[in-house]
Amino acid sequence: MIHPDTELRFISPEIGFGVVATKLIPKGTITWVFDSLDQIISPEKLERMDSMQKVFLEKYCYRDHTGNYVLCGDHARFVNHSFRSSCMSTAYDCEVAVRDILPGEELTDDYGYLNPSEPFDCVPEEGCTRTRVLPDDLLNFHPEWDAQLREAFENFSSVEQPLLHMLASKYRAKVLAVAAGQASMDSILNCYYDASKVRKE
Repeated sequence: MIHPDTELRFISPEIGFGVVATKLIPKGTITWVFDSLDQIISPEKLERMDSMQKVFLEKYCYRDHTGNYVLCGDHARFVNHSFRSSCMSTAYDCEVAVRDILPGEELTDDYGYLNPSEPFDCVPEEGCTRTRVLPDDLLNFHPEWDAQLREAFENFSSVEQPLLHMLASKYRAKVLAVAAGQASMDSILNCYYDASKVRKE
């Protein structure tokens, strides 16, 4: 479930549609939660699907740490990529804003932490040296992403959290403990899907 203060808008002919904030979404706010609207599709099931279905799912899904494909049930599937993303995945089946997201601004993810199966080139961004998303980006960039998440969690308890009640109970207590400084944050590296390890098993 995407944050309620968002809507789907046409961004540009090059980008297509994107998810835009309709009100200020402060740093530290949960911006997305995995919930019952979201579909989980195993790699085996994907292989049995029609080619047109595969194209659609490979475009709009992300992969979780087990290698399953996840199709968001609302307009969260239209969140675009940015190397300087405004949102970030966590180890708790949710994403948080890692900076203030202003009204009219896009919610974005760095697709590098969404387990892409293949590298792909991206539009260059000012102030960023990266131009490609790679399947091993989580292995290379998790320290800086963890630092951003820790900083965001410092704001967690002081901002409204309209999605907190939708977070699975097994994660809610841990997230609140992290936000209160009573527990260490689990690394975003927990989101990494190691395809080579699965093949060996």
